[in-house]
Amino acid sequence: MSESVFITGTDTGVGKTYVAVKLIQQYIAQGYKVVGMKPIAAGCEIIDGVWQNEDVAKLMAASNVKAPREWVNPYSFDEPIAPHIAANQQNVRIDLAKIQQAFAQLQSLADIVIVEGAGGLLVPIDDKRTMADIALALNLPVVLVVDIKLGCINHTLLTAEALKARQIRLLGWVANAVSTVEYSAENIASLTQRLGMPPLLLPV
Repeated sequence: MSESVFITGTDTGVGKTYVAVKLIQQYIAQGYKVVGMKPIAAGCEIIDGVWQNEDVAKLMAASNVKAPREWVNPYSFDEPIAPHIAANQQNVRIDLAKIQQAFAQLQSLADIVIVEGAGGLLVPIDDKRTMADIALALNLPVVLVVDIKLGCINHTLLTAEALKARQIRLLGWVANAVSTVEYSAENIASLTQRLGMPPLLLPV
C-alpha cells in the first residue's frame, strides 16, 4: 500500500490520529515524502503557544513535508463537538472545493497525503453532507479504524456497507485496542471473515 488514503473510524475516539501518525511514519521509513491532513477539526487548545487542534499538531509533527497549516487543516473550530454544529455556531459553511484545493496543494508537495476524518464516516458536515462526501470529493480509498470492543462488529459492517453503497473503496482496516474486552481475537476473526481481508499490521 503506497497511496494517499482517507482515515475514518467506527466512532470517535477509536484511534484515527494514532493510526494516521503510524502510517505517516511507516511511509517515511520507506523513503516517501508524506504529509498529514485533517480537513475539519473541532476542539482547540493552546499548544506551544498557538491556538490549535491536538490531532492537527500530531499530524504536522509526524510529517516530513512542511506545509501551511491552512492546507493541512482548512477548517478548525473551537469546541469539541460535531463539525456541522460547530460550523453552524461560527456561521461557517464547509466548502468541499476549499478542501479539494488544499489537498491538491499538499499533493504537489508530497508523494502521499494521509487524510484523517473527524468522528465516523457519516458524521455530518452540514445539513446534507457527511465525512463520506469528503472522501468522495478527494477520490480516496478508506482505511477504517476499529476499536475492538463490544458492538464493534455491527459498527464495522455498517460502515463497510455505507462505503460500498457510495462506491468508496475499503483499502484496509485496523484493529485498534483502545478498549480492553474479552474475545478480542474472536471479534477480529469475525471481521476478517466478513470483510474478506485481515487487519493491517502497523508498527508499534
